[in-house]
Amino acid sequence: MASVAQPTAVGTRSVVSHLSRLRSPRGQADPFPVYRRLRALGPVLPTPWGGHLVTRYDLCDQVLRGRDWHTIDAEWKARQSGDRWTGFAHQELSRTLQGLNSPHHPRHRRSIGNVFDRATLAELHGTVAGSVDGLLDTLVERIRDGEEPDFGAVVGDQLPIEVIGAWLDLPRADYPLLLWLTHEHVVCQELLPTPTDLASADNAAQGLRLYFTALVHDRRLNPGNDVISRWLRVWDELESDPEAAEAAVFYLVMFLFVAAVETTATLLPTMVWLLDQHPDQRRLLLADPGLVPGAVEEVLRYDPPIHMAGRVASRDMELGGVTVTQDSMVHLMIGSANHDPDHIVEPDVFDIRRQGNQLSMHLAFGGGAHYCVGAALARQEATELLRALTVRLPGLRVSTPPTWSRRVAFRRMTGMRVREG
Repeated sequence: MASVAQPTAVGTRSVVSHLSRLRSPRGQADPFPVYRRLRALGPVLPTPWGGHLVTRYDLCDQVLRGRDWHTIDAEWKARQSGDRWTGFAHQELSRTLQGLNSPHHPRHRRSIGNVFDRATLAELHGTVAGSVDGLLDTLVERIRDGEEPDFGAVVGDQLPIEVIGAWLDLPRADYPLLLWLTHEHVVCQELLPTPTDLASADNAAQGLRLYFTALVHDRRLNPGNDVISRWLRVWDELESDPEAAEAAVFYLVMFLFVAAVETTATLLPTMVWLLDQHPDQRRLLLADPGLVPGAVEEVLRYDPPIHMAGRVASRDMELGGVTVTQDSMVHLMIGSANHDPDHIVEPDVFDIRRQGNQLSMHLAFGGGAHYCVGAALARQEATELLRALTVRLPGLRVSTPPTWSRRVAFRRMTGMRVREG
C-alpha cells in the first residue's frame, strides 16, 4: 500500500482557493472551469480539514459502489470533535436512509421495496401530467399578462411538491411551509456551512419533525390504503414497539419527501436554462420530441442537482494512489466526475443526442446501495414537463439569467425569469 499522502501547504491552499471560486457568483453560474482545474491538480486532493476531494469519475464510482466506503452515520459523527456534526438536522439525517449503513440500511430499504416501480409510476402518471398542465396554464397566463415570471417559483418548485404531496395525501395548504422547510434543511449538508446555515437547518429539521410525526401518528389513528398506512403495517410486523414502528416510518416519509422535492426543484429550471443556452440543441428537440428522454439525461449529466456527496473510509484504503485513513471523509465531486474526459467524449459539450453509456453512465443519482430511490420519479416529472414545454411553449426563452444560492454540494437556482419568443 502507498505511504500516507501528507497534505502540503501549497496543495491545501490551492484546493481552498478553488472551493472559494465555486461559491462565488461566477463559480455558481459556471463551475465547470473550476472542476477542470481541480482535475488537473490530481484525482484525489487533500483538504485542510483532513479529508480528500475526489475529482475523477472512475474513483467516485468506485467509492459509491464500494462496501468498504460508508455513508456519514451517527456513529461517525459522534467520533468527531467540535459541534459541526452535533446539530439537530445532522442527527435527524443520521436516522434516515441517507445516514444508515449495513445492517440498518438494507432493513429499512427493503421495508419500502422498489418504491417507484413501473406500477407506481403508472399510477402517478395522471398526477404528474395534471400538475404539469395546471402549472403551465399559470405560466402561460402570466406571460400573456405581460409578466416575465420566475420559472423556478411558478413551475420548478411546485411540480415535485404537488406530485409527492399527492402521493402522500398531504393537504395542499401545507405545501408552502413544507417547501420552505425543505430548502432550509438541506443546507446542513453543504461542504462548509456557516453557523447561521446550521442553525437554520436545525430549525427546519425541528419543523419537519413536528409535521411528519403528527402526520404518521394521524395515519396510525386513521389507517387507510395510502402509502404511509401501508408502511405502518409493514413496520408493525418488523417492530414489537408501535412507537418504534412509527419512528421508522417517520424517517422514511420525511427523507423521501425532502429528497423528492429539493433535487427535482433544481433539475427542472436547470433543464430550461441549458436548452436556452444551447439553441442548436433546443432546435433539435423541437424538431424531434423523441429526443426528450435523452435531453433529460444530458441535463442530469451536465449539471446535476447534487454536485458533491460524502463517504467515509471504514479502514485504511488506497484511492487514486493516496492512502485514505480509517474514518477519513472523501468528498465525491459528482459535478466534476460527470465532466471527466477520461469517461465521456467532449464532456463540456451539451449534446442531447449522446448514445449508450455516453448518455446514461452519469452519477447524478449516486450509485451502489444508496442509489437515489426517487430517480425514476424525477425522470418522469422532468420528461413529462419537457414534452409539454415543446408543445405548449416552443418559444420559451430565459429573459433574466438565473441566480444561485452559494452552495457547492446541492445546487439551487433562486431566480430565472422567462418570456415567450
